[in-house]
Amino acid sequence: MAMRGLTVFIADIRNCRVRELEEKRINKEMANIRTKFKEGSLSGYDKKKYVCKLLYMYILGWDIDFGHMEAVNLISSPKYSEKQIGYLGITLLMHENSDLVRLVVNSIRKDLDDNNEIHNCLALHAIANIGGREMAESLASDVHRLLVSPNSKSFVKKKAALTMLRLFRKHPDVIPAPDWAERITNIIDDYDLGVCLSVTSLITALAQQYPEAFMMVIPKAIMRLHKIIVERDFSADYVYYKIPIPWLQVKLLRLLQYFPPTEDTNMSEMLHNVLQTIINNSQETPRNVQHNNAQNAILFEAINLAIHLDCESEIVRQATNILARFILSKETNVRYLGLETMAHLAAVTDELDEIKKHEETIILSLRDKDISVRRRGLDLLYSMCDVSNAKTIVSELIRYLHIADYALREEMVLKIAIMTEKYATEHSWYVDVILQLISSAGDHVGEEVWYRVVQIVTNHENLQEYSAKMVLHYMRSPHCHENMLKVGGYILGEYGHLIANLPGASPIEQFNTLHARFGLCSLATRALLLSTYIKFINLFPEIKGAILAVFNQYRHVLDAELQQRACEYMAIATMPTDDLLQTVCEEMPQFPERESALLSRLNEKSGQTEDKRTWNIGGKDSNDKTPANLLAAKERGENASVDDLVAGVGGVTINGDGEAGEPNGAAQAPAPAPAPAKTGLSWKDQLAPGSEKWYNHLRDGADGVLYEDSILQIGIKSEYHGHLGRLAIYFGNKTHTQLNSFAVTVDAPEGLVIASSHTLATSIGPSTQIQQLYSLECQQIVTDVPMIRISYHAGSTQSVVLRLPVLLSRFIEPIQLASADFFGRWKQIGGPPREVQEVIKAPGKIDLEKARAALVSHRLGICENVDPKPGNFVATGVLNTSMSGKVGCLLRLEPNRDTNMYRLTVRTTSDVVSKHLKEILQTALLFNPQSR
Repeated sequence: MAMRGLTVFIADIRNCRVRELEEKRINKEMANIRTKFKEGSLSGYDKKKYVCKLLYMYILGWDIDFGHMEAVNLISSPKYSEKQIGYLGITLLMHENSDLVRLVVNSIRKDLDDNNEIHNCLALHAIANIGGREMAESLASDVHRLLVSPNSKSFVKKKAALTMLRLFRKHPDVIPAPDWAERITNIIDDYDLGVCLSVTSLITALAQQYPEAFMMVIPKAIMRLHKIIVERDFSADYVYYKIPIPWLQVKLLRLLQYFPPTEDTNMSEMLHNVLQTIINNSQETPRNVQHNNAQNAILFEAINLAIHLDCESEIVRQATNILARFILSKETNVRYLGLETMAHLAAVTDELDEIKKHEETIILSLRDKDISVRRRGLDLLYSMCDVSNAKTIVSELIRYLHIADYALREEMVLKIAIMTEKYATEHSWYVDVILQLISSAGDHVGEEVWYRVVQIVTNHENLQEYSAKMVLHYMRSPHCHENMLKVGGYILGEYGHLIANLPGASPIEQFNTLHARFGLCSLATRALLLSTYIKFINLFPEIKGAILAVFNQYRHVLDAELQQRACEYMAIATMPTDDLLQTVCEEMPQFPERESALLSRLNEKSGQTEDKRTWNIGGKDSNDKTPANLLAAKERGENASVDDLVAGVGGVTINGDGEAGEPNGAAQAPAPAPAPAKTGLSWKDQLAPGSEKWYNHLRDGADGVLYEDSILQIGIKSEYHGHLGRLAIYFGNKTHTQLNSFAVTVDAPEGLVIASSHTLATSIGPSTQIQQLYSLECQQIVTDVPMIRISYHAGSTQSVVLRLPVLLSRFIEPIQLASADFFGRWKQIGGPPREVQEVIKAPGKIDLEKARAALVSHRLGICENVDPKPGNFVATGVLNTSMSGKVGCLLRLEPNRDTNMYRLTVRTTSDVVSKHLKEILQTALLFNPQSR
């Protein structure tokens, strides 16, 4: 039924010729709607009409700050038209962090459970569009149920798959993909190709993060492709210009590229037939543009898969000939795809001869009218470069650099620098190319490029004289770039003496060449050149007077850095002897061998899409860590992934008794655990009720239960030595049902590094236990304790936040001191702020054994017979940190049984440690174990 009031309102708005009239009409309607909502007792029809008006105003760009509750109420309506407007309202008017989201979760869940598939779809649309974490945690399992249910209609399954894909992309940690992998994968066999297409999109995203869990999809994807392409088994509804469901074919072919080649002979033969059929079909003359586009999309993805499986196969050889034809095509899109696919082949194959035959055509693509084609041509030249053609390619790229688009120049400079370094057969050629690069494209030469030049020149003695001579030559050109001045300043300062006897390279000529451009460069470059000048004084005493005049001039400039350098260098240069000058200006040592920073810089510039790349631009060595290769290496038992090498944990195991052990003997520095995403309240505000009593019993370093409720029991065992420690945490499921979506996040305070030994299981079986080992390293003084958040699904999503009893005192090593040594150091440390004193009222009768145990449990050594008064305690220890050094800790504890009070005095070499250690010991002395 048409809403006449809405129609009239829209007509009135459209008739408003100026904004003032529109605003007046909008305000009038808003006032009317507010009044109607306040009166209440509106029918569903009226609510729907007024919400529609609000939505129309919102779409026009007006702020709507009311009507949200009416939209929420419409969701519960049994009528489809009202429910539809309600869902449209919350989708447009609410954002993922809105407080009202909690109100609609139950209504959405009710519609997901409804037998009416239309209601299911409305709910799925709302989840996908709002997509907040709270909604994802609450409803992900319901979306999964709709997806895998045999009773769900095909169009519901399609929407459920795409909704889950949206939730996974936004909150990947919420979706327990490994647990659901088998049931989701089975849907690829669904008779409805639309469902198969939607699920393939979902699996492609999930498999990139959990490849092992989705290995079972390989045979299913191959068989589905074989049915469509070879057996021609498909519904006529999905034929697009004589091509059966090309979108599904492309997605399945791409999905298989995320996995290593299958070892099943039958599957391999079946996939070979599929690829060969696609190659043969590509020879058909396209009937029209749409048919041509669909056919090419499948063909290029098939070639990429064939290259991925075996780049030396017969199919790839056929494909190479096809690609050679495509890079000459008149169609821009075809040229683009041809160059990109050929770059893929060049990046993974050892045999480049077939590609080199087309080198001239590829070089010509750099002058294509379309910039995207020029980019792909550059990528292909970079990938196909080797020792035999490096000089040709580099010279062509440098020649093209002068006319290249500004958007391409920085990337070109990086690739030229990498190729030159990688394939240089003569050091002099490397220097010539890099200096020419800096001279011709200085504005686009990043810091990494000239840093790398300096490293290589410093490490190769036979290159130093030639580099000094060439850089002096380039600096004399009329248009010398500032980056060239930086390189020249460094190289001449270190190696200018090697060319001092050559014509035109005398010391004063070197100085004059540099100083002629001194006033035109940036402050940072001037600072570098001042350092060069002090080295000149050491190398060439005859020009000392000219340089001292420069230092004297810059002693009075406004810039603090230049002023400080000039003053210090002036003082060093005018000392009676040259001993300090010679020490300061010693020749730079060789740089340690390291991977070039240019590669990481180039990878940063490579744009990442939603899906991970299945191959990397560059040579074969750039593709060792593609997703498929990493997975294949893992299957072979090789630890190929750097991400899997968590320093300090790889060699640590827990034996059957739960004790921490380390086969290699020496503890390694752990890699930091990922920081948790904190939202809303801080973690301390979310601590599990009753968790403090468990925490207090473990503050002294004891092993035991950290937390327990009706579902979960958490226990810990720990061991510490110096600045390192190991912490084993046990998670036990006390129920008779499985806990799913199990996840643990640890938040370490600043100065403490925590690393986990392995990826924790995402589920705990009934009445079973799992464990996780953490490596600890105290790098700096730590004044807080780590927090741990455990989340799991048991009927609903639940979370537990706890404090881990990893106190600063855990990293103290006890020592023993004699009386004279103790009081000598006590006096040496002195009073406040390094001394902290507190008078403590004992919670009960003073117990000397309990006081002694409190000090010992916090790893302090009791020094007997040091304090002249019997009953007093003297304790010492050394706090160990890996970066801030060691901190000596001394304390005296004086119990007074008459007043039932302690006087605690702590002195350390750090005022922060003194204060924090006093608080730790004060809490230990006040703790009453009977309170449990």
